[in-house]
Amino acid sequence: MTEAVTPQSPLDPPSLPTEKPGAASGAITPEDVRDGAVVALLVGAAGLLLGLLWLWLAPRVQYVSNGEAVFLHNSESEARIASDGTFFLLSLGLGALTAVGTFLWRRAGGVPLVIGLAVGSCFGAVVGWRFGLWLGPSSDLVAAAKQAGKGVPFDAPLELLAHGALLAWPMTAVLVHLGLTALWTPRDPDPEPVFGWSGFYQAPSSTSSPSTTPPPADAAPSAPEAPRA
Repeated sequence: MTEAVTPQSPLDPPSLPTEKPGAASGAITPEDVRDGAVVALLVGAAGLLLGLLWLWLAPRVQYVSNGEAVFLHNSESEARIASDGTFFLLSLGLGALTAVGTFLWRRAGGVPLVIGLAVGSCFGAVVGWRFGLWLGPSSDLVAAAKQAGKGVPFDAPLELLAHGALLAWPMTAVLVHLGLTALWTPRDPDPEPVFGWSGFYQAPSSTSSPSTTPPPADAAPSAPEAPRA
């Protein structure tokens, strides 16, 4: 028993060609994953620069010893807050720079590239924080006070009191990169119409085919002609 097939109307849109299996245009390729890993490594290594700049530019907090205890040399100093602000501003600048550099290297963008930038920025912020603490003054205040002597001010170790500043670099990098991608990434061309389908109905032209409209039903029949002599 065969199934009846309804013929396709000329006004219906043509069926789209079947897509080949595995031919997804937006699939992630191994090259994309490799680029994301390279970005993560390079951006993470840039955390060493953050640590150096933080140690160089951050204001110093100073202590002084009276031989029995250690006190702040200037109790009204805002150097601690300024140290956190310096780390935050440096993170913002490095986030913008790494985002611009990543975009100029790979304008096409892609999910692996953004993930690599985010992971590398988080790692770079932590590396910069710990590297700056390691390069800075010793955290052993007793030994530093003995080395400086009684009544002689000495530098306190670096501290990051606001740990939320560690998120400044990754958030800035991802947002700036997404903005650059949205503004200057070349758009994909519009797909061409399939088999010339216009997408809307057009009335047939009067000159293309003869008129087949039947006469009105109420039209009176014409009288027969009289026979000629």
